[in-house]
Amino acid sequence: MPRRLISTGSPFEKTAGYSRAVIDGDFAFVAGTTGYDYTTMMMPDDVTSQSRNCFKTIEAALKEGGFAMADIVRATYYLTRPEDADAHFAVCGEVLGDIRPAATLLFVAGLYRPEMKVEIEVTAKRRSA
Repeated sequence: MPRRLISTGSPFEKTAGYSRAVIDGDFAFVAGTTGYDYTTMMMPDDVTSQSRNCFKTIEAALKEGGFAMADIVRATYYLTRPEDADAHFAVCGEVLGDIRPAATLLFVAGLYRPEMKVEIEVTAKRRSA
């Protein structure tokens, strides 16, 4: 199976030289995803909404590549504020509680724009039929 690139259609992907996801065989590698609501092109103020939006974008990219959220095997979370961890983890529990991928949480000094509070990247492996 050839390598396939998944795009959200954002011109920033071409400018910055990345894809929302890369499908390579039975693996999907989803790029760091921030909490934009792509219907409104707005960034919510709270980490809970941002985290939900991250997962919504990730799910759409996985689906386009022929994967499901249940295929996620690895997740990395980047938060800018330790005090947001519990709210973020509540969303992770809602979305990934039954999937339970290996995960890492990192606190970073900042993300690309100051309004960004969370970024999530995942790796998925297609399950055998």
